[in-house]
Amino acid sequence: MAPSFPPSGGYLHAICQSSRELRIASGISITPESIKRLLFSPAFVESFQRVSKNHGLALPLNFSSTLDELNFLSVLSLLNFASGYRVPLHTQTGRGAWDSIRALAFSLYITSTSEGDLLSAKGLRSINTSKIAEFMGISLHVERPHETIPGVVVGELGGPLYELVTLIASVLNETGEILENAGYINLGGFVVEALQEAGKVQNTSGSGAALEVVLEKLIRAFPGFRDMSEVNGQPIYCFKKALFLVHAITIRFGSISPPPFPIPSTSHVPVFSDNVLPSLLIHLGVIDLSASASLSALFPGAGSEENLKSLLGPAPPSTTPPVRGSKSVPKEGPFLTADQSYILRAAAIDACELIVEVAQSLEPGSLVAGKEHADWISKITLPDLDMWIWAVAKDRSDYRALERFVARNTVYF
Repeated sequence: MAPSFPPSGGYLHAICQSSRELRIASGISITPESIKRLLFSPAFVESFQRVSKNHGLALPLNFSSTLDELNFLSVLSLLNFASGYRVPLHTQTGRGAWDSIRALAFSLYITSTSEGDLLSAKGLRSINTSKIAEFMGISLHVERPHETIPGVVVGELGGPLYELVTLIASVLNETGEILENAGYINLGGFVVEALQEAGKVQNTSGSGAALEVVLEKLIRAFPGFRDMSEVNGQPIYCFKKALFLVHAITIRFGSISPPPFPIPSTSHVPVFSDNVLPSLLIHLGVIDLSASASLSALFPGAGSEENLKSLLGPAPPSTTPPVRGSKSVPKEGPFLTADQSYILRAAAIDACELIVEVAQSLEPGSLVAGKEHADWISKITLPDLDMWIWAVAKDRSDYRALERFVARNTVYF
């Protein structure tokens, strides 16, 4: 069940407040001691400044204009889900969820022509599952024994990747139809209009108010960005993809002078909570599920002293990520209900808020890995912390082996 929208101008507050309230109500603990243990660890200190810049938004494409690139980023952000299909994707293609979505977006862009722009409103509205599967390089059929002929197998549409492709087609078709009905040529046209409106607000009310304008316009217009629910009678607002889109715009266009359109500051936005952030923060001992009756058994051994000694220590010698396209298939993590996944995602949002609060309050004499802590630790931002957690999960061989929770049949993460 979806709650009502947050009040205008209150989307960022609603994300933080609803996340903290749901985390506490669910019996999940986050202590200052567990946060400092992470911040002071060799795992964090020795990798943060390098890994937190690996945002995954390097785009090897030749765009015809900034609006062309903005439209690509907008569709890429809309498609930024599929985490629950990581293992089936690895099995068939050797790529994980994010790399698979990027590959799809690249194909949509490269194969588009002026007569048939697949990233236009019309293109999004009309694309079908077979074309998406072709671009992703996956089969939509599963084999089963013939019902009456022994030794014969038949192929039929089905399986987890058919479910994923159906979700992708649904969100693209729906978004394209909304854009066409509203008279927009593509999603980038809608976003640039939202940015221009936000720019007017920014001149009078500041960057935070400008960011609120963009978020509200995206979330109210498109169900694909409407990442909110009600869990045990409490509303929860995550809005991962909408936040990601605005931050991606900042990364790609924020250094251009003058900027091609108004760009809100994202240094204080909540994290873009998916399945990686909460899973890793559980393994690293920040999120404690032990007092939660419904969640405590999900990650056996996570947070134990033995595991933390290794995971919070220096990276093991073999830390080269596997070559993309290799057939190294990760282990499937626990399957969660929609409510359980929202609870853990809420816990990650609140955990990151608390981590930054603790980091920014550290005294100059604090010790980190046996040395006086560097100034940079007290200046970390939420987006940089988000990027570190997401990227370090791939950077270390022992972290790549950690289980991540699985939630399917969602277009939000």
